[in-house]
Amino acid sequence: MPAKPPPTPDKSAAQLKSLGKQLRERRKALQVSSTAAAEAAGMSRVTLHRIEKGEPSVAAGAWANAMEVLGMTLLARNTEDGAVTGGHTRSEDLAEWIPVRVRLADYPQLKALAWQVHGTDTLSPLEALGIYERNARHLDAAAMSPAEQALLQALRTGLGSGPAAMVNPDV
Repeated sequence: MPAKPPPTPDKSAAQLKSLGKQLRERRKALQVSSTAAAEAAGMSRVTLHRIEKGEPSVAAGAWANAMEVLGMTLLARNTEDGAVTGGHTRSEDLAEWIPVRVRLADYPQLKALAWQVHGTDTLSPLEALGIYERNARHLDAAAMSPAEQALLQALRTGLGSGPAAMVNPDV
C-alpha cells in the first residue's frame, strides 16, 4: 500500500477543534459547569477551556481525562477500511456513539415524531431522547433502520435514567 502524506496542520487543527466542540457541547448537555468538570478531570478550568477550544498544545492525557469525566471515549478508526461512512460509524459501533447534534433527516422515525419542531434541522441528544420517549407509543420500531435503533439505544444508555429510559426497551 502506498504511503499517504501526513495530514496537513490545518486538517489536524480542524479535527481537534471539532473534538473540543464535542466535549464542550457534551458538558453543556449534561449541565456540568466547566469548574466542576475540570476539577473532576484533575485539571484547571483554563486547561479545560483550552481543550474545548481544540488547542493542540494540551497533553493527550488531559484530553483523555476530560473525555472520561464526561462519559466519552475516543475511538480511533482506520478510514481506509470503510469504518467511517458519511460521518457515522458502522451500525454495530453506534451504541457507543452519541452525536453532538442529531440530524432529523438522518433518522426518519425521529423526524416523524418531531413534527411539532419547526425552524431547525438538528436536535441536541437530550431533545432527541425526550422526543423518542414522550412519543414512544407512536414509534414504529419495525420501520427503524439499524442506525436509528443504535442511536436510540445510545441515547438511552448515555443520557437516559430510571424508568423513563426503559420506554419501549425492545427498540
